[in-house]
Amino acid sequence: MTARHWADWRHLWLAWGVALLFLVAACAKPSVVTVPPPRPVFVGYEETGTASWYGEPYHGRQTASGEVYDMSQMTAAHRSLPFGSWVVVENLLNRRTVEVRITDRGPFIADPILDLSQAAGRALGAIGPGTIPVRLRVVALPGSTAESRQGFFTVQVAAFSSEERAAMLKGMLERDWADAYVQRVEVGGRTVYRVRVGRAVTRGEAQRLAQRLATASYDVIVVGE
Repeated sequence: MTARHWADWRHLWLAWGVALLFLVAACAKPSVVTVPPPRPVFVGYEETGTASWYGEPYHGRQTASGEVYDMSQMTAAHRSLPFGSWVVVENLLNRRTVEVRITDRGPFIADPILDLSQAAGRALGAIGPGTIPVRLRVVALPGSTAESRQGFFTVQVAAFSSEERAAMLKGMLERDWADAYVQRVEVGGRTVYRVRVGRAVTRGEAQRLAQRLATASYDVIVVGE
């Protein structure tokens, strides 16, 4: 075969190769990721789903908001709620409720809609099972009443749907803590009675009170008012 024939065959193979590449590209299905538009958020906005929790090894690391994650604080991660939003979270199994501030993004797995701090997860009873069914409700957005919630700190001992049970626990607490009180709130269309002790100016004072209550076998959390 002459050099000219080799050149002709080479050009023919190159043309076939280019045509094959175009054919493969035409048949391939492009990968398209559809991102749903963000939902409008307002005070009273609600979601229902499952919540997980996270602690170590994230404790002490920077969150998506720039704050340092402290697993002993009442915070949570959400995929889209504005940082600084305050959210009431209710465990739909035991009706416990907590208020958390959104400081991080996540969770990034299919089912959970919220990733609770370890403290919030413990208060709701999520530590053992890992995930719990919850209803969340936005109660304050950044720039509204969120900052006023940090006016003082108190220690929550329990939350009940029964006013009678709340009053009984308050009576027991008053034997040793005269500043026990019951706070009535509406959560997700339901009335909840929170049994709390003390009104401390700083979180440290509230934590010392919480330690004394914990020593007396009460399961407590420190919350901001």
